[in-house]
Amino acid sequence: MIPGLEIFLQDPPAWAATASLGLLCHPPSVDRNFQPAPELVARRCPGRLQVLFSPQHGLKGEKQDNMIASPDFEDPLLKIPVVSLYGPRLEPPREALDNIDVLLVDLQDVGTRVYTYGATLAKVMAAAGKLGVKVVVLDRPNPIGGLQVEGNLLRPEWASLVGPYPLPMRHGFTLGELARYYNLTRNLDCDLEVIPARGWCRGDYFDDTGLPWVMPSPNLPTLEGAIVYPGQVLLEGTNLSEGRGTTRPFELFGAPYLSPRRLRHELEALPLPGVVLREVAFEPTFHKWAGEPCHGFQLHVTDRQAFKPYYTTLTLLWVIRRLYPEQFAWRRPPYEYETERLPIDLLTGDAIVREGLDAGRPPAELAAAWEPDLAAFIETSREFWLYS
Repeated sequence: MIPGLEIFLQDPPAWAATASLGLLCHPPSVDRNFQPAPELVARRCPGRLQVLFSPQHGLKGEKQDNMIASPDFEDPLLKIPVVSLYGPRLEPPREALDNIDVLLVDLQDVGTRVYTYGATLAKVMAAAGKLGVKVVVLDRPNPIGGLQVEGNLLRPEWASLVGPYPLPMRHGFTLGELARYYNLTRNLDCDLEVIPARGWCRGDYFDDTGLPWVMPSPNLPTLEGAIVYPGQVLLEGTNLSEGRGTTRPFELFGAPYLSPRRLRHELEALPLPGVVLREVAFEPTFHKWAGEPCHGFQLHVTDRQAFKPYYTTLTLLWVIRRLYPEQFAWRRPPYEYETERLPIDLLTGDAIVREGLDAGRPPAELAAAWEPDLAAFIETSREFWLYS
């Protein structure tokens, strides 16, 4: 499997010989030898790279949590500016785009709507389209496969940084395919080019690619975490620990008030395909319940094809919400620079999901209601596929 970055470097398009370039990248923007994209592009296109842009967590991936802004600075090696696209400013400033003809994008997405890199790319495309700057996505595989799609579609009134446009939670796109989808369906009017990865098949997970796993963000250190993330990210909208402050974020979850055995007893009548919940105890070193013993589970995915991360976590929330009505709580704002709307509603993309859980509606009933919209999305999404 050859990522788009390496294909670009092997045979740069004709425009790369004269165009002034920008590059939006982060730590996973490396070739198979772990060489970073900024140095590779600067060496392959001498004198052409003018500016770097960084997404959430910073150019070096050093910013741990949400709403921790990354500053602008000068790259000490390349001596060019690094412009942050996460913080009080979420869009590229005009003066940074005025100095380039083409903006290269090399980001490792994880196939989940709420991961902010897709929203950052959409903002970049919209801004670049207005100024006539070409955007070129150096594509990488979807690490959790491109065939399985799950969840309700975000409603436009719930748009935010964790979902700018209608999309299910697990969408099945690579970032390049997502860019194509957004550009056409949202009329972004961007001069967009995607350089596809070579040799990736839609059914492949990241460990099928032979590429090195470099953390796409500090709290996704493993592929296993990325596989459960489309569901477990919902815990960010609750007072349950999603495992931040441990070595297995999103795979671990719990709270001081949970009784795993009581929870397991309730779950016995609710089969969750493709996953085993193993009872654990942990103490987060930071974030929710820092320093306090939490009781819960680690999710061990035993069958990737059968596992449904979104349905699994909604089921867990439905049961916990019912068993612990006094202790369980939905997290209050702010969240991802939103100060009024509930984080859980931004994460699910539709308040009806939270309202359904509050009313005691089982997740299977909620899923049946959104199935027609999801089926229509799946059919439409095939028009934007770049991989068989």
